[in-house]
Order: sequence, then structure tokens, then C-alpha cells
Amino acid sequence: MFRRVVRASKFRHVFGQALKNDQCYDDIRVSRVTWDSSFCAVNPKFVAIIIEASGGGAFLVLPLHKSGRIDKAYPTVCGHTGPVLDIDWCPHNDQVIASGSEDCTVMVWQIPENGLVTGLSEPVVVLEGHSKRVGIITWHPTARNVLLSAGCDNLVIIWNVGTGEAMIQLEDMHPDVIFSACWNRNGSLICTACKDKTIRVIDPRKEEIVGEKEKAHEGARPMRAIFLSDGNVFTTGFSRMSERQLALWNPQAMDEAISVHEMDTSNGVLLPFYDPDTSVVYLCGKGDSSIRYFEITDEAPFVHYLSTFTTKEPQRGMGYMPKRGLDVNKCEIARFYKLHERKCEPIIMTVPRKSDLFQDDLYPDTAGPDCAIEAEDWFEGRNGEPILISLKNGYVPGKNRDLKVVKKNILDNNGGKNTQLSYLSKSKNTLIGNDSSESKLEEILKEIKSLKDLVSSQEKRIIQLEEQMSKIAI
Repeated sequence: MFRRVVRASKFRHVFGQALKNDQCYDDIRVSRVTWDSSFCAVNPKFVAIIIEASGGGAFLVLPLHKSGRIDKAYPTVCGHTGPVLDIDWCPHNDQVIASGSEDCTVMVWQIPENGLVTGLSEPVVVLEGHSKRVGIITWHPTARNVLLSAGCDNLVIIWNVGTGEAMIQLEDMHPDVIFSACWNRNGSLICTACKDKTIRVIDPRKEEIVGEKEKAHEGARPMRAIFLSDGNVFTTGFSRMSERQLALWNPQAMDEAISVHEMDTSNGVLLPFYDPDTSVVYLCGKGDSSIRYFEITDEAPFVHYLSTFTTKEPQRGMGYMPKRGLDVNKCEIARFYKLHERKCEPIIMTVPRKSDLFQDDLYPDTAGPDCAIEAEDWFEGRNGEPILISLKNGYVPGKNRDLKVVKKNILDNNGGKNTQLSYLSKSKNTLIGNDSSESKLEEILKEIKSLKDLVSSQEKRIIQLEEQMSKIAI
């Protein structure tokens, strides 16, 4: 597959390890929708998984520690009227998640601090503007409350979630379905992969294409394109002979690829996950049972094959943990959440090191949860680099702010055709709105009651288990 030249690299011996069964999440009905998204999103607090749901779309949100068998009655996030196609956690607030659905809407949700106690059907805000299903959702990496969505209407919309407005609509740039969209490191550019086999690099605020490559991969199957931290674009796709390919491009000179590699003849779409701190790209094929990883450098052949982690079961989807959620004491450099048909299995990637000391070379300062600029600044043309944090003593989560949506004067919003705001009142962190304090109090009392019920049912279960233990001891 690649020239097998032994090359010095600290990641050459990275090995993958699936966690034991008791650390997996079992009995989950993973979505069967035929859409090539990862179906799973992870952050240092929660894992979210798109599931099969009758009468609409839903996804599970589980606190990371809640492993084991998941009860069928476990509450879900269930406000969409069609299947959910993509989900993405906000990088600046670990309790906020956005979802895109076949019902043509984007919804933004605030998850209570300790996870769901009851089903969540009221989003913080509903973003309406797409005319066909919304298959791609991705948050801006450095600006607060900026969200990109792309749909099967060939339209890219960039929203200010804080006001619920569609601020930028990129029309007439894509003649066909958009397969992927990705921000660059400071969020000044996006790159997209389209069904017309063209990779486009777009300046969204100027609404112009700054680089494009037709027939980046000549095969008919879906492509993926992501930005690397040096500004280059990494793509996966298929050759004319249906071989899977990966390629590296310079957006300033896209006539010729920097590097192209043939992989194999499997037909699963390769989902790329990139670690900007170590310049390692992980490729997870849908329907594959392996994760391949490569190091990107500035010396030929630029994309260096490292190794492959293989399991027995094929993957239906994959979640990728941000760097701040990893265990630095175990030299863990990546963690995946692999979706099977009925379960989610964490896989950790580790660099074998004997020393107990903090490994500076493996953990350079990484993007933290603080945003560099506000949405308004970004829309006015400012850029902000990611605010970096050290992982030397592990990541300690701070207090998340509630997501606030400011209702604008309907007359200032051109009739407000594209926007419908709705407000979350199910959690004790009631966000905003003109609800009377009575109804807020009612909601809080309702949640207190459900928590009390949960505690009493757990106490009963503890008594039962203690009785079983005493019988065994006798």
C-alpha cells in the first residue's frame, strides 16, 4: 500500500486497544439511515449517538461514565420530526449540541449538567432555512455561537445561534449534494466536497471561491475534505477503478496534488479524523473493521503510513474525543467511540512510554474550550486563533455558560422568514424567554420530583443488591 520505509517517528508504535465490555455502552439501537456521517459525537462530558426512533428522529446523550447496558426507557433528545443525520458538540460549551435532520431543520440543544433525566423535546433554538434534508452540521472553531449547516438543497448556511439568524447563505456554488464541509484552524475559510467531484475552498464572508479542484477523486462514491493546521487540505475519495484514495492539496495551487495514495478496493466511505497537535490523521471506513493512521509531514511523501488497528466487528459510525478529554497519564493520544449495530465501544490509542512524567512532546498546548471572539466580531471580518491550554495536569472543566438566544425585533429581520425561535424550559437552567416565574418554578419542581423518584428507585435497587449479597455470603 505504501513504501515500507522505516522512518523515525514517535508515533510509529502507537497501538490501539478496545476497552472491556463493562466500559462499553450496550443495547443501543444505532441509526440505520443511509447517510455517510459519523452518527456519533463526543466531548469530555458526554457521548451522543444517533439512534433508531419511531415517529421522528432522536439521539442519545450519555454521560461518559454511564457505561454498561443502557435501559430502553433511557431519555432521548427527540424534537425532530424526521431522522437525525448529523450531530456536533459545541467546542466552547460542553452542554450544547446541534443536530441536523431530514425534516430540513437544524436544532440547538442545551443538555443539563448531569445528563438527561427526562426526554428533551424543546430545543433552545430552531434554525429554519433549508428546503431539503440537512446532512452536515459543524461549529466554528474559535467564534462563539457560529454554526455551519449544509443540506441536500446544495446550500451552505452560516448561522448566528445567539440570535437565531441565517447570516450567510452560499448559494449557486455547489451544483449537487454537498458530502462534507470543514472549517480551517481559525475559521476564516471552509472547504467542501461535492457530488460533482470538486473540492472547493471558500471564503464564506466574501462569498467567493478561493480555490477549487475538479475531479479531485474521479470515482463516483462520496469524498471527504478536511483542513490541516498548516492550511493544506486532506481528502479521501475513490479512483475511477473504485480504489480508495487519499490526497493532500495546497489551496493556493490545486492543479496538482502534493501527494496521492491508493489504498484498497473496499467501498466504505473513509471518515478522516485529524489531530492538529500531532499532525496524525486517522481514517475510519464505514463498514470497515479497521482504523488506519498516518502522519502528515513537510517531507516527501508527505503522508506517512503509521499502522492499522483492526477489530472483528465492522463500524457503523465513529466518534472522536477532543484532545482535552484524553488521559495524559496513560500517554493516550486519541480515543474513538466505535458504533456497532447494538453498542458503542471506546478504543484508545496509546504511545508506549515507560516514564510516569508528563510527555511534553506528545501533548503540546491544545485548543481549549474558550472562544477567541464573539459571533458579531467574526461576521464583521475579524479572525481569532484558537486559545490554547496546557494538559500538563489534565483538563479541568470550568463552568459552562448557558446558551442565550436573544429575540430580535421581527421588523429588523426582513420579516423573519428563515428564523423560528423556541426556548428551552425543561431544565433548571432555564435559558430565556418571557415565561412567568411561576412556570419556571413549576419546571424546577417537576425536575426535582423526577430526580427524587430516580434516587428512591436507586435506593430500592441498592437494598435488593445488598440482600442478594447477604444471601451469597451465607
